[in-house]
Amino acid sequence: MQAAQETPQDPITGDGPDRQGGHRPDRPSGHGADRQGGRSTDRPSGHGADEAGDRGPAPAHGPEPRRGRPRSAAAERAILDAVVELLEAGEPLARLSIERIARTAGVGKATIYRRWSDKEALFVDVLRAVEPSDPVVSGTAGLDDLRLMLEWVRTRGLAHRSSVFLHNVFAQMKSHPRLWAEYQRTVLAPRRAAMLEAVRRAVDAGELRDDVDAELMNDLFLGPVLMRTLHRPEAPLPDDLVDRLIHALLQGLAPKAQVAAGGPATGPV
Repeated sequence: MQAAQETPQDPITGDGPDRQGGHRPDRPSGHGADRQGGRSTDRPSGHGADEAGDRGPAPAHGPEPRRGRPRSAAAERAILDAVVELLEAGEPLARLSIERIARTAGVGKATIYRRWSDKEALFVDVLRAVEPSDPVVSGTAGLDDLRLMLEWVRTRGLAHRSSVFLHNVFAQMKSHPRLWAEYQRTVLAPRRAAMLEAVRRAVDAGELRDDVDAELMNDLFLGPVLMRTLHRPEAPLPDDLVDRLIHALLQGLAPKAQVAAGGPATGPV
């Protein structure tokens, strides 16, 4: 899409010409938290420069710069920061237009469309930026990798509880089917697949039973943490929750006396 064209109105997020005036809200206090918390520590130098800023200053000597504009990390960060700034200022997702985002970031609309095909893709990247980074796992261990991923889910739940901004953004996102579906496809599905692979590695390593469906075991591990983080906001999320959960599942929930006696005969689950 060329920069000179107006983008048609989006039926879900209401993209279209910006509201009259285009006043840029003040940056909320606290914006610019460390990247671990979701955003870069400061606005990139030269923020407010348009796409020409993607190239950087031309060299004093040497051949003419080649035609074309390479992708700029500074421009991408400015765009992501602009969306977060507008959301923190109270702008609802449904009223965020590409025009408004571009003006707040100090770039042209073409700069945004070169990086994201539509607003759903942009908003998903914004959500990735404001969430804790995905855990780094070995990719070879079973229960150890599973424990790291479950602990990440627990700490993510704590972050969502303590952040009104995150809570509001995710609540709004679920009312936009296309955005929620894109987030499910590109973020949640890969996370669940990675956890399922850890369960299968644990089975292969003899750490878990091989006569129980791997997806069922994955749900048994993940379900209690999701229950407490998503559906029971009043439930405690103590530091030892994941270890207690794994221990309980590995030991089983049948009374010890019944386990010692052999318990009732059951077939594969």
